[in-house]
Amino acid sequence: MSIFTDQLANKYPRIVFMGTPDFAVESLRKLVENGYNVVGAVTTPDKPAGKHHSVLQASPVKEFAISQNLPLLQPEKLKDAGFLEQLSAWNADLQIVVAFRMLPEVVWDMPRLGTFNLHASLLPQYRGAAPIQRAIINGEKETGVTTFFLTHTIDTGKIIFQERTPIEPADTAGIIHDRLMLLGAQLVIKTVDAISNDNIQTVDQGALIINESDLKPAPKIFNDACEIDWNKTCDEIYNLIRGLSPYPAAWTLLKTNKGESIHCKIFESEKIIQSHSLSPGTIDCSDKNCLKIAASDGFIQVKSIQQAGKKRMSSEDFLRGNSHLLF
Repeated sequence: MSIFTDQLANKYPRIVFMGTPDFAVESLRKLVENGYNVVGAVTTPDKPAGKHHSVLQASPVKEFAISQNLPLLQPEKLKDAGFLEQLSAWNADLQIVVAFRMLPEVVWDMPRLGTFNLHASLLPQYRGAAPIQRAIINGEKETGVTTFFLTHTIDTGKIIFQERTPIEPADTAGIIHDRLMLLGAQLVIKTVDAISNDNIQTVDQGALIINESDLKPAPKIFNDACEIDWNKTCDEIYNLIRGLSPYPAAWTLLKTNKGESIHCKIFESEKIIQSHSLSPGTIDCSDKNCLKIAASDGFIQVKSIQQAGKKRMSSEDFLRGNSHLLF
């Protein structure tokens, strides 16, 4: 360990990092690469993966932690006595949570400086598991990241810092994910510095809420919510498609000229607002080189699509293989 790293280890608190996906790795990377005193990482157990679920897949946080020789815990249950004993032995001053599981009080209340979470929204809006997707689906023009101290109720603790960023008209969930991942990592560093220097003034989320009815939740997204309702407006459908791209992706059943259905995921589209006489969900047959589907107030022009059992492709390639069924 270098003299510089030794100095930082003495200056900064002992940190335990908790997270699972790529979104969390960037924050952990920033902490490690900048010499912060990360004494261990906690992530989820390895998950079965592969065609027959015969291979165990490590989380991105585990892979990074191993690459940096960080001590690692992968508890099945967060209240397990063995896990709590091992976690306590790390003697953390501060815990940082990024895209992990809901923690019991016995865990988040353990460090003397508390536990803070990085959330991908401007709290108190979009509390829940899918803040990025929900904000885009709802047509928001702005989002951001928030650091806050954990408390009993999920995503309700006192706010430490926030950073804002616009949602551009063509931004997808994937684009915003990557932007907030980088912005969030910077905010984690800012938050650790402020806590280390005892230089924070938290804000109670309740002070930011005028009416509870104005709060927009961000619950987990299930498959049924990904189905496109062509009776909706072009704006609503366009926002759903980009809000679910690339994962889990909006889907629909395209009707063939033989009365069958093709299950497809749609990743990219354009909206065309214009009057028409077609029933919502009908494919516009006026241009066989362009996949346009009728909505209530215009058309959705599909740019990128994936037929069930096949690879993602451009709409042009999709039409070359299916135009005889669709027109």
